[in-house]
Amino acid sequence: MADSRKKFGLMSRKVILGTTLGAALFFMIVGVIFWGGFNTAMEATNTMEFCISCHEMEENVYREYTTTVHYSNRSGVQATCSDCHVPDPWVHKVVRKVRATNELYHKALGSIDTPEKFDAKRLKMAKNVWSAMKATDSRECRNCHDFASMNPENQKKRARKQHILGMEQGNTCIDCHKGVAHKKVHDQLSEEELTAMEQPREADKRPMPPQWQAWIDGDGQAASEVAAVSTDPEPAPVSEPAPAPESTLAEPETTRVAAATTPAASGGGADIDWTAIAAREVVLFYPGQASMEWALKGSDHGGKRAFTKGDRCFDCHEEEEADIGEIVITGENAEEMPIPGKRGSFPVQIRAAHDAEYLYLQFQWDDTEHVPLEFVDGGKMDPDNPAKLAIMLAGDIEDNPPVEYAERAGCWQTCHHDLNYMPHQPEDSTFAGDLAARLDANLGFTKYLKESRSEIEIDGKDGKMRGGWDKLKSEAEIAAALDAGSFMDLLRYQAGTGESEDGHVLDQRVMSGGQGVSFSGGLADGVWTIEMVRRLQSDHPGDVSLDPANLYNIGFAIHDDYSSSRFHHVSLGLKLGFDNDEAEINAIGQ
Repeated sequence: MADSRKKFGLMSRKVILGTTLGAALFFMIVGVIFWGGFNTAMEATNTMEFCISCHEMEENVYREYTTTVHYSNRSGVQATCSDCHVPDPWVHKVVRKVRATNELYHKALGSIDTPEKFDAKRLKMAKNVWSAMKATDSRECRNCHDFASMNPENQKKRARKQHILGMEQGNTCIDCHKGVAHKKVHDQLSEEELTAMEQPREADKRPMPPQWQAWIDGDGQAASEVAAVSTDPEPAPVSEPAPAPESTLAEPETTRVAAATTPAASGGGADIDWTAIAAREVVLFYPGQASMEWALKGSDHGGKRAFTKGDRCFDCHEEEEADIGEIVITGENAEEMPIPGKRGSFPVQIRAAHDAEYLYLQFQWDDTEHVPLEFVDGGKMDPDNPAKLAIMLAGDIEDNPPVEYAERAGCWQTCHHDLNYMPHQPEDSTFAGDLAARLDANLGFTKYLKESRSEIEIDGKDGKMRGGWDKLKSEAEIAAALDAGSFMDLLRYQAGTGESEDGHVLDQRVMSGGQGVSFSGGLADGVWTIEMVRRLQSDHPGDVSLDPANLYNIGFAIHDDYSSSRFHHVSLGLKLGFDNDEAEINAIGQ
């Protein structure tokens, strides 16, 4: 009895603010139970099963998510709904749960209870998520993806470059990675909205992790970025970047080629020993309808911000050419007329040499099986030419380039949204008045440079046609631009007819017959071998004079399989140099 009174007295003892020890113990037990129940309920609502228990989520975003790398990947690590949409810190998690009650309200209203209603509100809902992630420096992304844990050597060139810029400038994950787990809708944003949303923030800058700094300082080096030019004097075999049958490319029977002795190239008597020159492999890919306007619109091209700040297409997309070609050729992006069976890319072996007067180039690539085009009678756009090779040159890229973007995009700025077979090809009635008098209607809507137009419509606001075909500057302004070097030099070989052409692009594509260049070569044993001889210096209008002390823009296009117009394969813009290791195409002195 005494012991019972003693225990009762202990539990009755007042401890804090007049509260007995028994009461404190009772409330502590109740609190633990409540806390455990609360957290159990909290975690139960963070499971994927709970998130997709309503058909609005299961029939829409969940199905999209199951096709992405966040659902299934080689590592087996899955990011569920809550990993991306529910904060990990407890206070922020509770705030998110309270805000989620608004979703219950709209569930009751039936605001998104059909796919049609869901899609109608999808952009608004996505903008809410993007804004929240921007405000927190993509906190939920960084639960798994941490710059300090990334190895730059294992990343693709584009990803590595953008991550470095993000750390330096203060960009965050969601600036670049919208739509990684769900249907793409950020292409519905206006350019103003997109630009404002992706502005870097001072608070989001971060110190460079040691392994990243080592890379920047040159201590780190990926095998893929070791010198791209082989030191092996023997020609490298061509092989598809994507799985494909083994290439048939082999050493050509004749490895010493004398310079052509046409009037255009007479005097170029050097013999080029191509076996002594290492080949540069350049992957040409199918560009589809990716125009200059497309590249400059952020909702079309996510790299617009980097491009306008000075990055070259090559800086971001080297090593990705085959992937890009496959995406475009299948119609997944930037192509309204996919061509089943047409190859998305192929590698070309390029060798370059020079002497005091001439530039010499050799190209080799595998032929392809014929794929008839359904929209062309007979299936061949150019039945006389199974292949055509085009080379574009722009002026010195080191000293005030006369063509805007030439140092970044090569020939890309000659391609516009209002050319032949492009989305905004004008009606034939466009050729009227001054345009009909000055432009050749027989060529259709050909390449041109923005330097020849008074205005270029980039965004297509309010239903405007993108491009500037009908905004032609005056004849005096065009002549001044030509004199100032604001043109692209265009050299072309038609392999079927054997015709060499020397022209340029400014107000339109202008071709004249072989005044400064000579091509030769053809198809043998399934391999095309084409060689070019071109004078370094020229006073012909539309020709770029080449000084071996400088670097120049160069780009290549090949129309294979009897194609023409935009249905070619192209290279990224490259640098042409002379005995200069900084150049992607380095002409070796002979």
